[in-house]
Amino acid sequence: MMSSKIIAANFKTNHTRRSSAEYIARLDSFMAENGVDTPVYIFPPFTALDSFDIKSGIKIGVQNAYPTVKGSFTGEIGLEQLDEFGIDTVLIGHSERRHILKESQEFISEKFTWFKERGFCIFYCIGEPLEVREAGDDAVRRYLVEQLDGIDTRYENLILAYEPVWAIGTGKTATPELIEKTHATIKALSDRPLLYGGSVKPANIGEILSVPGCDGALIGTASWEISSMVSMLEIVKS
Repeated sequence: MMSSKIIAANFKTNHTRRSSAEYIARLDSFMAENGVDTPVYIFPPFTALDSFDIKSGIKIGVQNAYPTVKGSFTGEIGLEQLDEFGIDTVLIGHSERRHILKESQEFISEKFTWFKERGFCIFYCIGEPLEVREAGDDAVRRYLVEQLDGIDTRYENLILAYEPVWAIGTGKTATPELIEKTHATIKALSDRPLLYGGSVKPANIGEILSVPGCDGALIGTASWEISSMVSMLEIVKS
């Protein structure tokens, strides 16, 4: 288990090649100059991938990839494209891919296994929609267990992220009590590092990271502005 809190920024469909390069350069300088040794992962859009000159501990990952070296999969990227930039970190199972892009658990687990076999660091996302949360703790546990079907929860390069769907990009954040309770449920299923995601921002990141069983944060909207990201890392460092 890693001792430091893990901070990850998911750019989603935001930032360009130029703005991502500027962001990463500024973040790298800040981290190097201020001795920030927090593990930081950035997931930019595909078009922004590059061989960045990074001096700090920033790692670049991809928000998605297809389980193939190369081939005829229109609109996807595979290992050949990732290898060009030395990428060995991938986000799998995000709720937006499950719910908007209709990825099935079967396909998600197939993708997980393929990248696991190649030693990738996998950020694996699970989380329940509002109707499941309102149905109670047992319903939430069943839902999360289903999202772990076919997933090797003991994989050494696995980082889990609990993201309640009702809190992603909505401004709603789970209470510390709810995060602690749900994280305890997930920790009983896997001992891998477990991040919280869902409207994390400078105003609440300190409180969220102090929750027992929370090993870091997967951040969306609040990570897109470099000033906001730096603010959050200053809070983590302190």
